[in-house]
Amino acid sequence: MDVVTTGTVLGAKPTDSPDRVTSILGSDFFENSLNNHSMWRDYGVVEFFWIRKTPEQPWEGHHFTLQVHRLPHGGGSLVNQVIRDRYGRFDRHLRFAKLERLLKNRGVSLEDVPDVNAPAVSQHWQPDSQVSVLVTRAHEEWRPRYRGDDRLGDVYAICSSVSAEQVAWNRERYGR
Repeated sequence: MDVVTTGTVLGAKPTDSPDRVTSILGSDFFENSLNNHSMWRDYGVVEFFWIRKTPEQPWEGHHFTLQVHRLPHGGGSLVNQVIRDRYGRFDRHLRFAKLERLLKNRGVSLEDVPDVNAPAVSQHWQPDSQVSVLVTRAHEEWRPRYRGDDRLGDVYAICSSVSAEQVAWNRERYGR
């Protein structure tokens, strides 16, 4: 709920530098890069992404994603220790209905946004924090299913930053 309402992970913003994010989430991460212009760090279920135009320039924060769909496969042990210390135990599933209800109790609403992956995925956007919640609505026929896998109605991922312009583009492209 805190990520959806604040647009941060324990105060780490999507625009923060790699050093700043590591100072908040700790040094237990895997660093990945496809080239000299993009990088991401995987802090368990949380991934932060950076870009730069040239290798001489500093990294610029681009976005973060909470890969909630990983929880059924490893449970709370996949969650970064700093986050577990703050929030405690994590269930293997995060039901969207529960998240939405708890957000409404805080006075926070989500807008439905058409998604390229519909009907398998629905997207719900919080305009103030610019956070998007992706929810599993159907299973792709081609994808193998595993015991304990995500269920229909589970949160698949929580992403930032999703701008109003991106939401408008999705609505224009994929319908209202």
